[in-house]
Amino acid sequence: MNLTGKRVLAIAHEPDGQPGQIAVRMTQRGMIVDTHLVTADYNEPNQAAVFPDWRDYDVIVPMGSVRSVANKDQIDTWVYDEADMLRAATAADRPILGICFGGQLLADSLGGSAQHAAIDEIGWFRIDAPTGATNPAGPGPWFEWHHDCFTAPPQAQVLAQNDRATQLFRMGTSVGTQFHPEVDVNHITGFLNGSEPEYLQRNGIDRRAMLAEAARHESAAIERAHRFVDWFLDDVAFG
Repeated sequence: MNLTGKRVLAIAHEPDGQPGQIAVRMTQRGMIVDTHLVTADYNEPNQAAVFPDWRDYDVIVPMGSVRSVANKDQIDTWVYDEADMLRAATAADRPILGICFGGQLLADSLGGSAQHAAIDEIGWFRIDAPTGATNPAGPGPWFEWHHDCFTAPPQAQVLAQNDRATQLFRMGTSVGTQFHPEVDVNHITGFLNGSEPEYLQRNGIDRRAMLAEAARHESAAIERAHRFVDWFLDDVAFG
């Protein structure tokens, strides 16, 4: 499918929340990826740049965040503006691929919910299709880093899950993931650099061990991510 010239709005909520391998694959497919940085300072979550007009784009990709959809009032007005944008784009049948926080906000905006997870996921985890469904992402393992999770909207189809969280849903041309298909070693390095030492220690995260594991998974994970993006583009967004 020829996607040359189609425009993508990737929403990075903080500097280390870039679209990574998602943008790489979309660019390889001839698409133009513009990344909008919502907040530039981790210590100033309410100093946000105004969102561009979503109607200028063919695809919207809201990424992860250190913030919590379950605590929207701690984020201030931009999270409500973004939720309104996702609802409007969905009503206009504009394809959306929401990643982690982006998937949680998408679910919450479309009639599902986001809540604190009973068990956190940080690292590499397998995901599987529920009974009667097909998991287009494959079992992985996929990289996860989240303390919240989502309940898919009632009209959505859950395509992947594990014993800790719903991992993938589709609703029309909208897709939400709990896992991070965009990551590579450099990306995970950014996640670690953006985390306070106290946070890493509290969550039992060993920096060297995580980067070593990322290096072992990187090549296969990138191949999986590109296949996943192809599925989204060819079967969901423009199928």
